[in-house]
Amino acid sequence: MLTYIHGAKCVGIEAVPVTIEVDITLGVGIHLVGLADAAVKESLLRTVTALQAKGYHIPGKKIVINLAPADMHKQGSGYDLPIALGIIAASGQCPMPELEQYLIMGELGLDGSIREVSGSLPMVELALKQGFRGCILPVASALEAVDYTAAEIYGVQTLDDVLRILAGKEDPSDLLIWNTDTYRRAMAAASAPGRRQYMDFADILGQEGAKRGVEIAAAGGHNILLLGAPGSGKSSIAKAMAGILPPMTLEESAITSKIYSVAGRSGGGVGLLRMRPFRAPHISASKVAILGGGSGENILPGEVSLASGGVLFLDEFCEAPKSTLEALRAPLEDHKVSISRLKAKITYPASFMLVAASNPCPCGYYGEGDRCTCTPGQRLSYLSKLSGPIMDRIDLQLWIHPVQTSTLVRGGKAEPSSAIAERVLRAREVQRRRLDGCGIFTNAEMTKEQMERFCPLSEECKQLLEQLIDRLGLSARAYTRIIKIARTIADLAAAPDILPAHLSEAAGYRFLDRRDILNL
Repeated sequence: MLTYIHGAKCVGIEAVPVTIEVDITLGVGIHLVGLADAAVKESLLRTVTALQAKGYHIPGKKIVINLAPADMHKQGSGYDLPIALGIIAASGQCPMPELEQYLIMGELGLDGSIREVSGSLPMVELALKQGFRGCILPVASALEAVDYTAAEIYGVQTLDDVLRILAGKEDPSDLLIWNTDTYRRAMAAASAPGRRQYMDFADILGQEGAKRGVEIAAAGGHNILLLGAPGSGKSSIAKAMAGILPPMTLEESAITSKIYSVAGRSGGGVGLLRMRPFRAPHISASKVAILGGGSGENILPGEVSLASGGVLFLDEFCEAPKSTLEALRAPLEDHKVSISRLKAKITYPASFMLVAASNPCPCGYYGEGDRCTCTPGQRLSYLSKLSGPIMDRIDLQLWIHPVQTSTLVRGGKAEPSSAIAERVLRAREVQRRRLDGCGIFTNAEMTKEQMERFCPLSEECKQLLEQLIDRLGLSARAYTRIIKIARTIADLAAAPDILPAHLSEAAGYRFLDRRDILNL
């Protein structure tokens, strides 16, 4: 008897259908075909053991299992459950009239328990597009998809739960993920007040100029470089950005959540991610860890994709391998990363804010009186990793000086993150309304055509901008960055148009483009 079970495979952050065909005929042996990798082939032993543990027998005939389409590689252990169901149905041990109405994935334990699989969000979206009644997934995987209420999403823990749903003899609504105890406990834990995970700007004394630059960066989604001596507060300011970023929109949340789902990084969370990610990999991270990669078709997202919708913080920026820094060029410009292998090419979203922090020289004290012991050549060599193309992709450049002793001694409180976050949120709302229907969310993502449409300049502004460009010797890409920053400054000021004062302030954040910056 030939049986069909519907599964899926993730390609990037989208899922494609995979049909598991099981046929039992006269002969001997179990045969798995369809370009399965080692993990899928090993599933036969797991599946047989789990079926026997649950009291089902393996027919002494030829069992052929085909994963279609046969020309596409299949990876992972998520096909365990569909294969087990196919053997049970094809051998007639348990009638399952509802079998073809659901997309089913899950890893089997030897005792018949079902463990989570990655990529549940793209799979649920595929089920909705393909017109399936719903999905049957492990509980932990189903929790990720609780916001997709248009489909029946069952969270199962054992093989018996799945058979109860597919038999159609009783009401299995208690297995719907929204009705499970696991869901209720997870929701209670998520709603409980938690400890604040980020620094508050109120705890950072002084640095008002740096805070202003960070506020502009957060409001417009701009990349930013923090340059300064050790102990000046670069890392603290960068980490405090997490507290002023606005909540993700539903579209942003769906994209970021799918990236984490495919990568298996959801961590048992409930529903879509709401907090913007803040990724801070160590400078020793490899290029593959930053951009993403893997062998064959098993290509996983890297830090630039995991930071999508949020912040990628790279401390000690100039200490990182230059090849890694240069690899950031394309993601910073295109807001996506394409990873090519011999047999596959995957594109992941990479729309993130880069926050880079670095010392200005090897000793770290250039610009702080006579404390620097480096030669001009050493300073030039140190900052040479900040190549022109990389610097052109960083919108704001802030030089942070250590806080004066008198400020530290007197103490006090600065403006809290909550007040700054309100201004950032208002500016983001202005951008959301302006850019509605464009497929982007912030000023930093605007293309040239969108800039011409949304950032018109008066004749006075054009003359001022021409003078600034000539005096500072800026590139064409830096020219567009100044206009985008000025648009964000205008949004923070609730100004409908860009004014000369906005352009002047924006140009002030391009100080590294000055030819005499290192007195060489």
